Amino acid sequence: MLKDNIKQLRKSKGLSQEELAIKLNVVRQTISKWEQGLSVPDSEMLVVLSEVLETPVSVLLGENIAETEADNLKAISEKLEIINLQLLQTHNARRKIMHWLFISLCAVVMILFIILFLLNSPYSNWDYATAENAVLGVAFHSFEWLFVRSAPFIFIISIAGVALTKKKE
Repeated sequence: MLKDNIKQLRKSKGLSQEELAIKLNVVRQTISKWEQGLSVPDSEMLVVLSEVLETPVSVLLGENIAETEADNLKAISEKLEIINLQLLQTHNARRKIMHWLFISLCAVVMILFIILFLLNSPYSNWDYATAENAVLGVAFHSFEWLFVRSAPFIFIISIAGVALTKKKE
């Protein structure tokens, strides 16, 4: 049992007999003898061996490593499941935020269209002799001109965004 556990743990750590021997300050033949069951490490060496292989002495002496590995796989799978659930929650929260942002953008575009329609370009009747009126008139006209040309695209993209971020059931 000890010989098998030493060999399995050494291989699972990706160590050769030579590399393990260097870490333990012994010759490679000592590791080979342990793994063949021809000799056993003394108690002090057993403690050092457990530290190097990062495993409890009880595992080296007799606990079945395969069971420990199965338990580790189960623990890892449980942690991965928790991480996946957290990622799903984050994804759903982001999707919901984006959905409402697209809806808000649609509403803002519609409200601005209604306001511009009701105002019916009031700046066209202004007296542009004063500098303030001229600047405000040009600014308002520029905004209206850009908005009227870009708003349909923004609105269509927003509608598509609302449809794409809608929760699938």
